[in-house]
Amino acid sequence: MFILAEMKHVTRIPPELFHLKLNEAIAGELNKKLANKVVLNVGLCIALYDITNLQESFIIPGDGASHTQVTFRYIVFKPFIEEILMGKIRSCSQEGVHISLGFFDDIIIPPTALQHPSRFDETEQAWIWEYDTGDGSKHDLFMDAGETIRFRVTGEIFQETCPAGPSLAETTENSENKIPYMLYGSINEPGLGLLSWWDN
Repeated sequence: MFILAEMKHVTRIPPELFHLKLNEAIAGELNKKLANKVVLNVGLCIALYDITNLQESFIIPGDGASHTQVTFRYIVFKPFIEEILMGKIRSCSQEGVHISLGFFDDIIIPPTALQHPSRFDETEQAWIWEYDTGDGSKHDLFMDAGETIRFRVTGEIFQETCPAGPSLAETTENSENKIPYMLYGSINEPGLGLLSWWDN
């Protein structure tokens, strides 16, 4: 679920932080810049793990800050495809079941990846697995918000969400709604789905 990603960055240390040790100042600036941000094709950055290399610091004319090229490792949330995770159902919609891990909310299980047969109940705003009891009758198992769910990661999508320039002003509204990092999941196999389904 978590990986160590090696990165390089030229870190700017403002003069008001010169009283700190260089490593401390750089660690603080890197965490301020990256924590809880998605890096394209890397994942959701959680926290700095360590600094592996510092090059010489330099000062650019007209800027009193120091600039240092840093190589570091960052703890990143990026689950493997086929990894099994547990989260809570955030909501349900026609698009599928939306899941939260507490620190990451952009996970969806599309209708085709739910237990079969399932249907969406507009009134309850919940997906329902029509469980076949084996004696010809069916039992409705609701997927309600707040329930704990076990799912398999089946895919991920990264999207560029940089601000549009003046010539692209018409597409700005669309880019604002983009989700930078999204996971897709599946529960259509035994043992996956709501934990309460498998308690007995």
